[in-house]
Amino acid sequence: MTFSQCAGQLAGKAAVLLGWRPDDFWSATPSELAGILTAYSPDAAMADSAMLAQLMGQFPDAESEGDTWTKK
Repeated sequence: MTFSQCAGQLAGKAAVLLGWRPDDFWSATPSELAGILTAYSPDAAMADSAMLAQLMGQFPDAESEGDTWTKK
């Protein structure tokens, strides 16, 4: 599954389950989304968390000189 396919599925779930608009989805971190989905539906969120972890491994954020965050 491609990044855009996974992101589209997660954005759709966030819209239906959480009432999020696209800007809300894209402003959230993967950890925030996983935490919210886990609180909402622990069983379903486990699959989404695994999908997020897979995406984060496949498409890591590039570090640049201007970053104000630290990768864990």
